[in-house]
Amino acid sequence: MIIKVYADKRSLGLAAAHQAADAIRMAIQKNNHARMIAATGASQFELLDALTSLAGIDWERVEMFHLDEYIGLSADHPASFRNYLRARLIDKVGITHHHLLDGEHDPAEVIRTVGHALQSAPIDVALVGIGENGHLAFNDPPADFDTEEPYLVVRLDEACRRQQVGEQWFTSIDEVPERAITMSIRQILKSRAILAVVPEARKAPAVRLCLEGAISPMAPASILRTHADTSLFLDADSAALVKINA
Repeated sequence: MIIKVYADKRSLGLAAAHQAADAIRMAIQKNNHARMIAATGASQFELLDALTSLAGIDWERVEMFHLDEYIGLSADHPASFRNYLRARLIDKVGITHHHLLDGEHDPAEVIRTVGHALQSAPIDVALVGIGENGHLAFNDPPADFDTEEPYLVVRLDEACRRQQVGEQWFTSIDEVPERAITMSIRQILKSRAILAVVPEARKAPAVRLCLEGAISPMAPASILRTHADTSLFLDADSAALVKINA
């Protein structure tokens, strides 16, 4: 794992965007197309703002998947990740080849359809975050490190649901869905390159668990340390509890 620390989340997002753009351009140059996984949530704002402003990416040659979606939440709800990705990525750059997880339909059918497409070829670059509880996608602790299924139906823990309220996607925990579809840990790790974008002080304890604790299902993001090409992007606040070797 390569750890990169920046002064603030704006410079972090810009640096991560340039690295993501390079990976996308290289994949297009090599294969005539690129396959990417996009993350959502407040931690990705600066990254996506920067990425969608960069020139020289042929977005018509990009195929996009995403990490997770709430079950039972309408696509026009402000907290829907389909809504988020359309507004912050898809519609801004004109991605036409995307696979959105429909939380309003039968989860088994959604998993079967999108999972089949996801596993049809390698992913060039995955953009991910780390939750306050250390989750990767919606794989809350204890995460399943073993399943080879591309997507899972999971029950969200209280810490995860409270984070969504804290980020103001919902006004109370009672509004946060209890179940979601999430990409599995093993599927994320199959990506050729992973860029983990983790700003803000509220993520510092999770970053410490990821980097300094045991690689354990109780710290799901710790599994990123086993991947051959992961870059972890931190700002001064999220890196405050760990010692980074220069």
